[in-house]
Amino acid sequence: MMPDDNSTTSTDTAMLREAQEAPQVVASLLERNAPLCRDLGERLRASSPPFAVTCARGSSDNAATFVKYLLEIHSGLVTASVGPSVTSVYEARPRMRDALFLAVSQSGRSPDILNLAQAGRDDGALTVALVNDTASPLASTCEVVLPLHAGPEKSVAATKSFIAALAAGLQLVAHWSQDQALLNALDTLPDVLAKAAAADWSAALPLLSDADNLFVVGRGVGFAVAQEAALKMKETSGIHAEAMSAAELMHGPWTLAGDRFPIMVLSQQDETLSGVSDLVTKLNDQGVPVVVAGAAEGPAAVMLPAATEVHPYLAPIALIQSFYPLVNAIALARGRNPDSPPRLRKVTETV
Repeated sequence: MMPDDNSTTSTDTAMLREAQEAPQVVASLLERNAPLCRDLGERLRASSPPFAVTCARGSSDNAATFVKYLLEIHSGLVTASVGPSVTSVYEARPRMRDALFLAVSQSGRSPDILNLAQAGRDDGALTVALVNDTASPLASTCEVVLPLHAGPEKSVAATKSFIAALAAGLQLVAHWSQDQALLNALDTLPDVLAKAAAADWSAALPLLSDADNLFVVGRGVGFAVAQEAALKMKETSGIHAEAMSAAELMHGPWTLAGDRFPIMVLSQQDETLSGVSDLVTKLNDQGVPVVVAGAAEGPAAVMLPAATEVHPYLAPIALIQSFYPLVNAIALARGRNPDSPPRLRKVTETV
């Protein structure tokens, strides 16, 4: 494959360096945000919201998906992802009184996100920003700010800020629920990520770098990182990738898979595991090339190393940590510069 105009010959990209900083970023975040999460958790226990709303775009919206699953599975709180265009374009005002409103953003500057956050606060929602830039308009708009503490991120493709957003959401849920087992597991997250960052996923490079299309499969709390992996494949490597629930894949889409349309399966050790493992077996029986990372078992073209004896809420974060060096290598193998994908900018402001 010929390099494009944004190609690079260096393997030492900003994307890779920033991804490798994530364990230290998370360690700092967990320490510095603990008092904020304890206070917010106490407030939420004293006045339980009837539902939650998430507001985000791009990688931040993938992080919001992770928080949505945590809130619905662990906290029993119905959580809706509201499209920012509802307020910014259609000028509607959805009723959000007493809801928990979570805005997730790296820059905190996109007008549509700001518009919906202001609408939520005006209607009486408890607005919380998970944002990297604490001097941003979003931080000023929301009542509570949980900083991501990721520091400057120069690569267009978000890595450490995405992982920080996952950790921030998980820390909030852990303190809100006062789940001691989850709080204890959270303390291990920086070490889990450090080990995940060192995992060698290069065995998947030949298959995936040659693909034209790709399904990235996850389920439950792991679906968010399937979304993120698919997005990174598109923006850094020019591969048409789509995130797919393990359940939804069997309802027709898997007929597309084949020699140049492999499937990557990301899984965690929880109630979804048996179904995901059955899916891997069925795909193999149909001759579909499958890359498996995580707890799922079964025959596969490529099995990637991943920590399986970790809390299931930590496992997806570890998987995306291991994935970033792989997608960096895929981009380079395809002659592309992952730091500067064609037609993309670091901060995207939409109305």
